[in-house]
Amino acid sequence: MSELITRPFISVGKLFFSAVDLFVGAFARAGTLYALMGRIGSRAPTIVKTMVFTKEQMMSLGVASLPLVLVTSCFTGGVAVSQAAYMFSNIVPMTYLGTAVCKATVMELAPVLTALVMAGRMGASIAAELGSMKTNEQIEAMECLALDPIRYLIIPRVVAGMVMLLALTVFADLIAILGGWFVAVFFIDVSSFTFTNGLRLFFEPKDVFAGLLKSSVFGGIITLMGCYHGLTAEGGAEGVGKATMTAVVSSAVLILIFDFIVAALIF
Repeated sequence: MSELITRPFISVGKLFFSAVDLFVGAFARAGTLYALMGRIGSRAPTIVKTMVFTKEQMMSLGVASLPLVLVTSCFTGGVAVSQAAYMFSNIVPMTYLGTAVCKATVMELAPVLTALVMAGRMGASIAAELGSMKTNEQIEAMECLALDPIRYLIIPRVVAGMVMLLALTVFADLIAILGGWFVAVFFIDVSSFTFTNGLRLFFEPKDVFAGLLKSSVFGGIITLMGCYHGLTAEGGAEGVGKATMTAVVSSAVLILIFDFIVAALIF
């Protein structure tokens, strides 16, 4: 009888302490992340002396991702045009088709979709690489040799990610609009003049600036999450795999959160 009475209280106690552990763990991880950001900020001026490593990361993280961004952006523009044409039919003149596609692409579709795709490639690559170095004690060996891991491993990746994601977004804007033009002209029977004239309607440089600012923020988020989870990986191959998965998921969630925050601040 007493066991039946005390069992619910034991279950509630376990649930309470589990929630407390999660809460404390979240604060601990946030503190570690803020400390890493502070160390990156304090060593940021050293980027001038490590440009060789930064260029290498730009090539591996950015230039090597061009085919992936090409395919993604091309079909993004095509889908945007086909869906917009369906919604505009018998309601809005097709003159505004190019306007809608241009604004949606440069402000939202190209920056966000490119960042989400690159979170799977860039974030996973960084987390797996640094996680392997962490579990193999290569980072500790660098510290024993008086080599700063933040300077040689983290800062080049963060800077390369911010710069190259911005450049990839510019590339994605162009390819998405070209893909939309191709679908509009050859599949929806909208003339090339009508579509290109719509691109110029209501165009504002602020729209492009907002998309590029988002992409730079997203690049910093992806690389920071990859570096953080890679540096905190432990437990061998299983720990590296878990760190890689967590880096991709956290990057995707933060991209959507900061997409709203940056848009709210700009517009």
